Amino acid sequence: MRSTTIPALLTAAAIALCAVPATAAAAPAPTAAASTVTELPPLDPAKLAAAIAGLPNDEASGALLQIRGSAGCWQGTSGVANVHTGQKVPQDGRFRIGSMTKSFTGTAALQLVAKGKLDLNRTVQSYLPDLLPAEYPPITIDQLLTYTSGLPGLRIDHKDPAWFLPHRFDTWTPRQLFDLAFYENGEVYPMNFTPGTQQNYGNIDYLVLGAVIEKVTGRPYGDAIRDGIIRPLHLTATTVPGTDTKIHGPHANGYELQADGSYVDITDANPTYQWSAAEMISNAPDLDRFLTALMSGKLLPARETALLFQIPDVPLYEGDGARAYLGHGLARLAAGDVVFWGKTGDRPGYNNGMAATRDLTRRVVFSVNTLHMGGSEQPKVTQKIIAAVAGLA
Repeated sequence: MRSTTIPALLTAAAIALCAVPATAAAAPAPTAAASTVTELPPLDPAKLAAAIAGLPNDEASGALLQIRGSAGCWQGTSGVANVHTGQKVPQDGRFRIGSMTKSFTGTAALQLVAKGKLDLNRTVQSYLPDLLPAEYPPITIDQLLTYTSGLPGLRIDHKDPAWFLPHRFDTWTPRQLFDLAFYENGEVYPMNFTPGTQQNYGNIDYLVLGAVIEKVTGRPYGDAIRDGIIRPLHLTATTVPGTDTKIHGPHANGYELQADGSYVDITDANPTYQWSAAEMISNAPDLDRFLTALMSGKLLPARETALLFQIPDVPLYEGDGARAYLGHGLARLAAGDVVFWGKTGDRPGYNNGMAATRDLTRRVVFSVNTLHMGGSEQPKVTQKIIAAVAGLA
């Protein structure tokens, strides 16, 4: 079936105002910045609907968008959840959140810090003496959380269809992932830079962080997320799937569009290659609840909450002069004059994001079902969503 034969579908609902959830309203601001009211353009329902309209097209099969906060609410979906049946994208549909998993893993680590079970200034080597090559310099837990470790990353392009399609059901152990990152042809692979001197975004820091969490808790890292986040917040659509290849519950399928116009359904996949860096599944309501609780200090004490917004004063690795933008599990995301805090995530078939202004007056979660995995640029529909939410469109 070709994408041009599927009619574009759009459903949307707009609400002028909505109540701030109790998790945001009841919590004291952990920093002065949180109490500053963000200047926001009003929501424009027509522009929001236009941002996700016209799907399916040659780039994406469907999308969902949810906006919450005292500055106004809006939600809508576009396109199809199934290219063969034409089923609409469910507003509460679950999706592979990809690297948004890092915000959960980082929060679990900071909860252990708050309990005195993990020390930000201790080294990975002190917790796990045999995990890193002996040639590597000391690397602290804080450097893992802020992507400033200098560790080399996995060198397989796991979003290349030529690799992903034949390998998407493979099961990987963390030890296999570390061996891939740290060794090549039996030799130790060199560090990217001296720890603490630059910031380099990737999976490796949070994969190692997952191993550290397991060491100090004596349990799978996912248990720390379930016990510290999922169960307390009653996140009923959020899972740490392990080797489970399915997305259970309502969801839009992910596809890879072929040159002949046919689709390969890539919804099912084994997420162990992504593990503690990018394996989780969730939906928009759950992610909004998580981000609201996290930023308002419901999940962490004030000291650890403040760390979410502290960005190392270092340059980006190979960033052409750009500076670091990632804190301890959250990123500073500027859109025009509006600054959001949150995280993006990408898996084959799914491009997503969650973000909120520091005062939580505007919060957004979106998921776009991309038809072409890989690539360094955001899909055009994602760019349109960001522009419309920030009032730039």
